[in-house]
Amino acid sequence: NMSSRAAASKKAIFRALKLLILGVFLQGGYFHGINNLTYGVDMDLIRWTGILQRIAVAYLVAAMCEIWLRNDEKVSSGLSLLKKYKWHWIMMLMLTTIYMLLLYGLFVPDWEYQIPFGAPPEAKTFMVKCGVHGDTGPACNAAGMIDRMILGVQHLYRRPIYARTKQCSINSPDYGPLPPNAPSWCQAPFDPEGILSTVMAIVTCLIGLQFGHIIVHFKDHRNRLLLWLAPSSAFIVLGVLCDIFGMHINKALYSFSYTCVTSGLAGLLLATIYLVVDVYGCRRFALVLEWMGMNALLIYILVACNILPLILQGFYWRDPRNNIKFKKKAKLATTVVTVTAVPQRKFGRPRLMGDVAVAQEIRLGDDRTVLGDRSRGSPDSSLPRLR
Repeated sequence: NMSSRAAASKKAIFRALKLLILGVFLQGGYFHGINNLTYGVDMDLIRWTGILQRIAVAYLVAAMCEIWLRNDEKVSSGLSLLKKYKWHWIMMLMLTTIYMLLLYGLFVPDWEYQIPFGAPPEAKTFMVKCGVHGDTGPACNAAGMIDRMILGVQHLYRRPIYARTKQCSINSPDYGPLPPNAPSWCQAPFDPEGILSTVMAIVTCLIGLQFGHIIVHFKDHRNRLLLWLAPSSAFIVLGVLCDIFGMHINKALYSFSYTCVTSGLAGLLLATIYLVVDVYGCRRFALVLEWMGMNALLIYILVACNILPLILQGFYWRDPRNNIKFKKKAKLATTVVTVTAVPQRKFGRPRLMGDVAVAQEIRLGDDRTVLGDRSRGSPDSSLPRLR
């Protein structure tokens, strides 16, 4: 009835709102990284989007569809299941159409950004030349343009994946200094969890909801496995064909082909785990996965958002550098310096002159290097110096 649906909608809205706020807190710039124990964020530069925010939006739309867009059709087959949730599929089709029209139809003009962010007096302005339709490259895609127009360029993610490409990093496939004649867009912000790509993330969530309906409406193993495997295989084939014919698999843009392939692979994985665990009864190996699934949000916050490393780093012995994380970095840096320095002495090169440069380029999942400032070139300044 209407009252129960309204109550369910209220719960879904509050749950999505809590996820959204948590995501902004964890990924909006409040924490300054695992090498910096300070915190706080300039609201003029805060990042509004992120993984948890995307999950919140996708969950809310899927929940509203489940609460309001279903009929009383009795389910006895795959076709009747499709009829019962036909409005879900119509919603997916509408969202996909909107995404495709915007991504390939919008005109992307030239645009500019400044480094450092926040436009201080010494900021340098970079101009990115576009003037195209339907581009899916890093510089001139419509997804980035929409985010810049609505969210503002200063509120976007500042270390996008394309900064690790050969055009933008001499350490590719890792982050690193710009190569000579690097394109002007290399330092530009781009949000992989932006507005347009979230539209297709909602579609993925709705597809997952349909996989869940199969568990609810079918009780025998054969029907469940068949109804998972058939559409999953079709999604994978469709996604691969799209990639072959030019609509490439692109995670940053959450392309249609990426949505199809990842949804299909998720369905195949679900069917495989169900076959092993529920049909054949091999539950022991899945206990860890079960625990992770029951505590997914906690694990994500502690590990993926670097909260656990920050907590461990906050406990030290007499000196802040005497902590578990620092000791692991120092050991790795010493190993690399030893390996690079010893062979070079053999050929009569000056002591450690430039040998540390290799170690200085090793990055440990953060924007700071293990060793000191690479810009200094004297033998003394090139010796290991932990920051």
